[in-house]
Amino acid sequence: MESVLAQLLPLLTAIWWPFCRILAMFLGAPVLGEAVTPVTVRILIALVLSILMLPLTGGHAPINPFSMHGVVATIEQGLIGFVLGLAFHFAMSVIGVLGFMVSSQMGLSMAVMNDPLNGQSSDVTSALLSTLAIIVFFAIDGHLVIANVIGQSFKAWPLGHGFGNHLMEAVAYNVAWIFSAAMLLAIPVVFSTLVVQLGFGFLNRVAPSLNLFALGFAVITIFGLMMLAQVVRFIPEHYVRMTNMVLEMIRQQMQVAAHG
Repeated sequence: MESVLAQLLPLLTAIWWPFCRILAMFLGAPVLGEAVTPVTVRILIALVLSILMLPLTGGHAPINPFSMHGVVATIEQGLIGFVLGLAFHFAMSVIGVLGFMVSSQMGLSMAVMNDPLNGQSSDVTSALLSTLAIIVFFAIDGHLVIANVIGQSFKAWPLGHGFGNHLMEAVAYNVAWIFSAAMLLAIPVVFSTLVVQLGFGFLNRVAPSLNLFALGFAVITIFGLMMLAQVVRFIPEHYVRMTNMVLEMIRQQMQVAAHG
């Protein structure tokens, strides 16, 4: 029995380190990190991937997981995985911010429903666009891309070698383009609804007895929906482009880590 345990312990420790990184990445990744994915499913997928990636994660000195060095290594693996998953979450966040901006301009922000993806209330437009982004995510094999990135990360940032501050700085500095990309996508809807509002404002000055503001609310909502129908066609293309930007950012950080 002792010989079996002596052989089993190195295998368990070899699985533990990639398991921590993969599970942490799932916590920050889109779709897989949402409340719609059960925790047991995440743990099972992380366990399977950690076993499959054993050839990539080997070659390092054994670390006792119960020592202080093991605790630091566990935190390190979790931080690397979470930052990588958070980088992929940026593209999905752009769609959520876009939906909030569009619904606010159309007057649909009052229509709030329970969102099962994150367990809290959200507007209908954001939920619709987020569902579209999830479909595109699986259509472009986003889950396979995430698995490939986590596998390449073990070569760029091996166990016990650290990861530096370049990865965290790159992810932090790229938060700004979430708002800029969402604003660029929302400009057609925002501008069109603003023109309609200005038009009704001038009409209300000409004929104040018509109460055009009450009529304008319905017209702005209908016009905004028409503009949203035109914008939705370009969202998959923009989502793929933003995902490629995230992949390029991660690739550059991996090259920096490889040459560092």
